Amino acid sequence: MTYDITAIRAQFPALKAGSAHFDGPGGTQTPLPVIEAVSEALANPLANRGHLTAGERNAEALVRSARQAMADLLGADPAGIVFGRSATALIYDFSRTLAKTWSPGDEVVVSRLDHDSNIRPWVQAAEAAGATVRWADFDPATGELTPDDISAQLGDRTRLVAVTAASNLIGTRPDIPEISRRVHAAGALLHVDGVHYAAHAHVDIRRLGADFFVCSPYKFLGPHLGVLAAGPELLETLAPDKLLPSTNAVPERFEFGTLPYEFLAGTRAAVDFLATLDPGAEGSRRKRLASSFAALEEHEAMLRGRIDEGLAALEPLTIHSRAVDRTPTVLLTIDGHDTTDAYRYLAGRGVDAPSGSFYAVEASRRLGLGDTGGLRIGLAPYTSNEDVDRLLEALSDFLRAPVPRG
Repeated sequence: MTYDITAIRAQFPALKAGSAHFDGPGGTQTPLPVIEAVSEALANPLANRGHLTAGERNAEALVRSARQAMADLLGADPAGIVFGRSATALIYDFSRTLAKTWSPGDEVVVSRLDHDSNIRPWVQAAEAAGATVRWADFDPATGELTPDDISAQLGDRTRLVAVTAASNLIGTRPDIPEISRRVHAAGALLHVDGVHYAAHAHVDIRRLGADFFVCSPYKFLGPHLGVLAAGPELLETLAPDKLLPSTNAVPERFEFGTLPYEFLAGTRAAVDFLATLDPGAEGSRRKRLASSFAALEEHEAMLRGRIDEGLAALEPLTIHSRAVDRTPTVLLTIDGHDTTDAYRYLAGRGVDAPSGSFYAVEASRRLGLGDTGGLRIGLAPYTSNEDVDRLLEALSDFLRAPVPRG
């Protein structure tokens, strides 16, 4: 297993601007093969999907190849891959559809660890259906959300549990397979937000036990759109609101309007690029993805260790990413400093590490950080040792700088 960071970085034109990017959890930079795939799709004939004209055939091929690529990435059935404008939009669409099956007295469980896109759509759909919302809490001291925290909210009327596979704010990775076992034992469905998780781990939705799994290609080197994976047989049971002439076939019945064919081409290219992170990997795309993500996790674990060690030597920082199992994502606050000031200072040094709650407002509040949040440091496949050195040096200089007085 190898990880050639120099060769990987050479594929990202945006890195030529000189910034060290630690803003990957909000969206990664784009490699050349993805850029070229989007351009090529737009340069060739395109039309509504069909089999007669060149444009129709191109569109059909782009959709089918993108479904297969995402199925390979997630360990899913391509017939259960649904594309949408964003993960948030897909969750809203599916929350409204599932809510048609809920009645007053039914219960929906959400978690305070989650991004608001995996909370508010379910809360609002439950309210519209007269269902009850139950909240699973996490331990702010450890950052852990345990299966017991979920079990405590399950009951005979639980219809759905929505939980993240990895917190985009503090990186916590709950034990989704065990949570799934308990949710299904209660007779409920499990909706997993995998937006942050899919950028750092080899996904297998069958092993996770997710009935629904959402992710966003732009978090793993692709274009801006959303993807939902589910079993085709489950999708067959759902009836979304849709236009009269639009198809009732699965998964197309959940895709409203014309798909962004050029972004589907970019999504396929992003998956193919991820499969090359271990250049020695062989076999099917799924097998090469497994090897490549193993190499990526090893690389990111090494960098995270260097960051953790460097931050431990700096005062007065408080690290809020404490879970035993977490992504290479660190949220910190600085005693006596506004992390927005740190964000600005780092940006001036060419280090991109933003400050905020990043839509994980419930988690930020539970941590005692209100809606302000903190400084978030996130890794991506192109992050290097030199990037880490720049981050730690710039952060150290910021802490030594005089505190401005208003």
